Amino acid sequence: MASQSVERRRCLSCQRWGGERRAGCAPGTVDYDENNDQGPCQEGPWHGTSRRGPRNACGQWVQWLALDAGKDTPAP
Repeated sequence: MASQSVERRRCLSCQRWGGERRAGCAPGTVDYDENNDQGPCQEGPWHGTSRRGPRNACGQWVQWLALDAGKDTPAP
């Protein structure tokens, strides 16, 4: 499992990215499988044109909502 920081603002951490991923254990990170790291852009500028990976980015990045879940919840 690989991890990427949301600060990089890549497709992997964008709300519009349709690949397999999960919010990382560390705050502000996304975990993904390096052997399955491609996904479609959904309703963004690359919609329907190509599969996007962890190094791809664009000017219309929107942070993945799952990364905000629990942001204000104190750790147990």
